[in-house]
Amino acid sequence: MPRLRKAIAVPTAIVASAALAVTTGPAALAGSGSDAAELPNELADSIKLGEVNRHLTAFQRIAATSDGDRASGTEGYDRSAEYVAGKLSDAGFIVSRQEFPFVYFETLAEELASGGEDYEINIMRYSPSTPEGGLSAPTVAVPESDEPGCEVGAYDGVDADGKIALIQRGACTFAAKQEAATEAGAVAAVVYNNGEGPLHGTLGAPSGTGIPIGGVSDSAGAELVAAAGEEATLDLRAITEERTTYNVVAETRTGATDNVVMAGAHLDSVVEGAGVNDNGTGSAALLQTALEMGSQPDVNNAVRFAWWGAEEVGLVGSTHYVQSLSFEEQLDIAMYLNFDMVGSPNGGHFVYDGDGDEFEQPGPPGSEAIERSFVDRLSEQDVASEPSELNMRSDYAEFMAQGIPVGGLFTGAEGTKTEEQADKWGGQAGEAYDPCYHTECDHIGNVNRGILMDNVAAIAFVVGSYGLSTEDVNGLAAGESASHTERAQQRAVQLRSTKQDRAGSAHTEPAVS
Repeated sequence: MPRLRKAIAVPTAIVASAALAVTTGPAALAGSGSDAAELPNELADSIKLGEVNRHLTAFQRIAATSDGDRASGTEGYDRSAEYVAGKLSDAGFIVSRQEFPFVYFETLAEELASGGEDYEINIMRYSPSTPEGGLSAPTVAVPESDEPGCEVGAYDGVDADGKIALIQRGACTFAAKQEAATEAGAVAAVVYNNGEGPLHGTLGAPSGTGIPIGGVSDSAGAELVAAAGEEATLDLRAITEERTTYNVVAETRTGATDNVVMAGAHLDSVVEGAGVNDNGTGSAALLQTALEMGSQPDVNNAVRFAWWGAEEVGLVGSTHYVQSLSFEEQLDIAMYLNFDMVGSPNGGHFVYDGDGDEFEQPGPPGSEAIERSFVDRLSEQDVASEPSELNMRSDYAEFMAQGIPVGGLFTGAEGTKTEEQADKWGGQAGEAYDPCYHTECDHIGNVNRGILMDNVAAIAFVVGSYGLSTEDVNGLAAGESASHTERAQQRAVQLRSTKQDRAGSAHTEPAVS
């Protein structure tokens, strides 16, 4: 059982934007006097495992000395954020810290028993708690359909009053399933997976008067449904309270600021562990890419790196960031690249399905080009990849919702590796890509460093390439974008020129008409 931590107050000085004066940092790759076109390859070749692993070690030790985790709203997260921010400030980046409120959630109990069997269950984030000691009630199966348990009408002919509803995953949000089950009179809900493996989920926000809700695997669901009507005991309890945390954002001092290449990774862990794969790997890969690129690289487009807070409790930090931007500021972002778990121990090489060919959910226009860029780069590294669904489970979600092209890499979480994938990538078929997903064992030993470095090379190359040109994504070739600063400078020159022309005209003869 996790220990209860007190809320960590974020000092005002920490949250304020960093000074914009240029600080001393490592020289940018492909800088003055070098061929800028070589930046992507130089960047990919420059990143070494020892440097990336050092960041992972830092995250592990921060967690080990901060109650065992790096969850947002705790000392472990704040120390992780300042580790990242300090490295970037020392390297000369423009660094800012964006504070935001969120609802902290910490699990206290997750138990389900029925028919003499104990089942693994995961409380949905923001679920209300059962009474201490749990509740007991008969189970009732909600009929499987195209929209299972999504509306109260799904309970027609089903007596759910005072019972624990068993609902198949799919077609709607967990919050919608909870609302319908509550309206039908159920005292709790258990959602079972519609694919292999355990089920983790979130309601997105505290549910007020809703019932407790948790998730189980497909196999557990099949057994529970087969025995529907039996008495079950359910104990789901958690702490839910308001806290504050912050994002860390760093931008290069070179490149057009109205055609920004943005790349991000969530920095927070769950409260159950250190989160070294989820998402220390993405955070470390992004940090070392930024440090190797340097704060003043020879690029045409500014590159903005972000480390998000409170991803694990509903994508709160990235959503807050995007929604805090004006429409014009959103237009300045050419694309968003997301890196969430890029070193899973039994992982695979997944690229977000930007064109929707595999999962019928494409990203905004331009996303298909980003997918091709990652697929092609991995192929050049002799790495075969597969598409990964844009299922809105990571920090690209709000960027995608606002029409910003998205893409990125992923190596798998609770899903199960197939025989075909094991033949292609190695590892163990029939086991989870990350058996320690959202658990205490997601520590420094829970990383496949070969997979991680394959991905780091691809991340560095693609980020560097788009720093030079985003033509395949939005049609802007190298040098075709003028930043706000450049336009302001051009306007000032034009105004001065106009004033000089007017001053000169007072001393010349008028033109003959």
